[in-house]
Amino acid sequence: MNSSSSLPDAKLSPEGDSSVLQIWGGHPLRGHVRISGAKNSALVIMAGALLCSGDCRIRNVPLLADVERMGQVLSALGLHLTRNSDILDVNARRISTSKAPYELVTQLRASFFAIGPILARMGIAQMPLPGGCAIGARPVDLHVRGLQAMGAEVQIEHGICNAYVPGSNGRLKGAKIYLDTPSVGATETLMMAATLADGETILENAAREPEVVDLANFCKSMGGKIQGAGTSTITIVGVDKLHSTDYSIIPDRIETGTFLLAAAITRSELLLSPVAPDHLIPVIAKLRDIGVPIIEEASDCLRVVPAEKLKATDIDTLPHPGFPTDMQAPFMSLLTLAEGDSIINESVFENRLRHASELNRLGADIRVKGNTAFVRGVPMLSGAPVIGTDLRASAALVIAGLAAEGQTTIQGLNHLDRGYDRLDMKLQQLGAKIIRMNEASADAELHTNNSNPAASVSI
Repeated sequence: MNSSSSLPDAKLSPEGDSSVLQIWGGHPLRGHVRISGAKNSALVIMAGALLCSGDCRIRNVPLLADVERMGQVLSALGLHLTRNSDILDVNARRISTSKAPYELVTQLRASFFAIGPILARMGIAQMPLPGGCAIGARPVDLHVRGLQAMGAEVQIEHGICNAYVPGSNGRLKGAKIYLDTPSVGATETLMMAATLADGETILENAAREPEVVDLANFCKSMGGKIQGAGTSTITIVGVDKLHSTDYSIIPDRIETGTFLLAAAITRSELLLSPVAPDHLIPVIAKLRDIGVPIIEEASDCLRVVPAEKLKATDIDTLPHPGFPTDMQAPFMSLLTLAEGDSIINESVFENRLRHASELNRLGADIRVKGNTAFVRGVPMLSGAPVIGTDLRASAALVIAGLAAEGQTTIQGLNHLDRGYDRLDMKLQQLGAKIIRMNEASADAELHTNNSNPAASVSI
């Protein structure tokens, strides 16, 4: 391909809106699944390529709709992108405009993080306020205040964040910045901006997620001077220029966790690699706690073994290294079949339990009060039509559908395709009975089957 707009096979709207997944549950999984590169690393590292006035080769880039959109944003800024399999080459020698396209940024929250590197490179940036999953308020005030502390003038008017650096050299200044909350996005935005700033920047109460460490390592591979990534205090000493690099993205810990849960709910044995077990400590601990054996076959390989029975547990989502909010919805699917009562408290986002009502359509017993879900285990789930309301909610419904008796039809695949690299195809290769089809065809098939109870579907 010659630009990001030709990334192959990424499912974008409206195609994602017009197709559904049909799952026939009750089939065990078996074999080995290859885990793709981390979505949240890929997006911010692509934005980080704006810092380099040369060429960047980024390896292990997942095939996702969000990666496609980020590529379109970078292309609109004047960068040249080419992709070959999971390798993305980015030429950022020339940024032709400091203004990102409204129609793209509003569809992808991560694209807003480009404001830091654009401002650091050009001294001026115009960035529409971001979009993404509707899982609660995720304001950009921490980004703005941090950039202001580094000497930028920032105004938000008519949905556009306008920022510039006054002075003759247009260069940001190092600063000591305390983040009110350990925001991943703000940490990444400010860390990128600081790599080319004049002087030392200290970020306190910084996010500690593995993807933050991955971005720091990417910047360091280009000559950036960063210490403390992965702790709550990150120190960045600005340099005049960053050089070309060849960098490989870490495995996706949320995809890893999703396949662990898919194996657990179907009582299957799976081998997963490459993985980073240290990035999944709370998820692996909870799985073992409820009775699912997880074996480290190698430093980058996990084996999940069928559980004799699933026990209830309680979960509180927290910033890393706590239990990740992105695993809350998929884990809820597993707990619907655990013996006893589980309590899930979502403390990171205030609107991230909408999948509970969809799981109840499959026969789950879940009550929601505020940001807490009370899950009473049931003997079985039954297939039904459901809708994925956000990225991780869609994955939760896929996991539930794998275990439900009968046929489950899932709408809202535009969410799923944003963050999972061909999840349905990987599950097919593991033995799942799952197929993607046009929504109209699915409706016709359902009508035929309802009219003829003897009709059956095989794939």
